[in-house]
Amino acid sequence: MEQHFLAVVAGLRAGGFFIYPLLAVGLIGVACIIDRAYVFLRCTRLPSPLAGHLADPHFAWDGFHQMLTQAAPHSGYVRFFRAIAANADRPVWWIETRAADAAAQLERRLDQGLWVLETVVTAAPLLGLLGTISGMIAAFRLFGGSGAVDPGAVTGGVAEALIATAIGIVIALLALAAYNFFSHRRAVVLDEMERLGTRLIDRIRLDREGTA
Repeated sequence: MEQHFLAVVAGLRAGGFFIYPLLAVGLIGVACIIDRAYVFLRCTRLPSPLAGHLADPHFAWDGFHQMLTQAAPHSGYVRFFRAIAANADRPVWWIETRAADAAAQLERRLDQGLWVLETVVTAAPLLGLLGTISGMIAAFRLFGGSGAVDPGAVTGGVAEALIATAIGIVIALLALAAYNFFSHRRAVVLDEMERLGTRLIDRIRLDREGTA
């Protein structure tokens, strides 16, 4: 195990100076992925009792209010439903604007930090490219002098170029996969929230028509 670790360290060192900013960018990307995963897990879960109650043909507002009170307050769905339920006696346009505000707050919460992943996707390959250029310059510089050329020095420059390029591409691919996943998950959550909000507002309209 220790030998493998030392081999990895030696391989990274062979990548030259640009390995260090690449590793820093990679750590930033990993930290951002962990943070976004935590936020998405907390804020995008629809409590199953609420989902079942909304689909129940015998929907009752008393039970719905009770479930909202007992549900975790950090859920974006709970905040969204509370905005609708708290204004159920208001005009429909008022309810819709308050629901839209709650959805917009959740969207902003989910969007925070995604720009970091976008930056990592762009910056990592560019840093890898700089490492490639640096390594190739170091390799070709040896051919400019007179006399014999050390093959080991030439291959060292080529290795520096290839390692930097590979690490930059791997970091960018991981950040891109995470960014696409979170973006897709955000779109799914907001679409589902809009659908459920419309269903809940329709129930308000039906209740008003029944009491009119």
